[in-house]
Amino acid sequence: MALLNWSDSQPGTNVARAAPLGLARVLELHEAWLGEQANGVRANLRGQVFNDCKLRQLNLRKAVLDFTSWLDADLSGADLSGARLEQADLRRAMLLRADLTAAELIGSLFDFAWLTGANLSEAPVRNSLFRKAGLAETRWAEAPIDQTDFSGAVLKDAGFHHARITESVFSGADMENTVLYHARIQFSRFTGTVLISANFGMAHLLTCDFTRADASNARFHKADLTRSAFDSADLRGCDFREAKLSGTVFSGACLSGSRFGGANLWTADLRNADLRGARELTGEQLMQARTDNRTVLPDGRPGPYIKNSGAERPFR
Repeated sequence: MALLNWSDSQPGTNVARAAPLGLARVLELHEAWLGEQANGVRANLRGQVFNDCKLRQLNLRKAVLDFTSWLDADLSGADLSGARLEQADLRRAMLLRADLTAAELIGSLFDFAWLTGANLSEAPVRNSLFRKAGLAETRWAEAPIDQTDFSGAVLKDAGFHHARITESVFSGADMENTVLYHARIQFSRFTGTVLISANFGMAHLLTCDFTRADASNARFHKADLTRSAFDSADLRGCDFREAKLSGTVFSGACLSGSRFGGANLWTADLRNADLRGARELTGEQLMQARTDNRTVLPDGRPGPYIKNSGAERPFR
């Protein structure tokens, strides 16, 4: 198969095609451009097709790669940092340990792609698809992520430190041990997501949906979960110390063994929640929350919580 498919411009479009110099020459001129040499030319591969190509360790840093197609291509170890990838198609591509730092991923497709260990820190990601992609150990530090779908993706041990995520979908994803420390997440869905031992320390999770998520042993220390929903979620052994849980819904959730020292539970919905063995709860906190006769209180008795009943103390 030819390394490049130098197709003609499509009728009625203004897509600028790269000159047919061959990829080696394009890369040579691009390397010179990166080095600020007089003869350097920035790589512009807009609209080109690289399906099935093996291009490991490729250096296209800051290149223009809009509308390119990389179906089933191998870009492992490639340097795509700062590149423009608007509406690029990388479905089923291999990008193991690739560098996409600050790359612009707008309307791009990564479904079923493998990006294990890739770096996407500071990369603006918008309207893109990562459905069922292999994203274990990826890094997304300070990345602005908007309206992007990670449904069914494997994100184990990934890092989203200080990321800003809005209106995105993580439903059914595996995010075990993922770190979202200080992340700001709004209007996003984590329904049925595996979040075992995830770290949301000091994160802002505003109006997010965690229905039926498995977040056992997750850390929400000093996190703001205002108006988020954890209906029927597994939250056993979680750390909610000093968290803001105002208006948070825990209906049907299992919170047994979780810690709540200093947490704000004002209007938190604990109806039908299992609080058996929950620690560091006070009577005042439970009075501020909503409980009913389906609530299992920390001492194992059914609710609702009654002031001075002592039911806030876990059973021995």
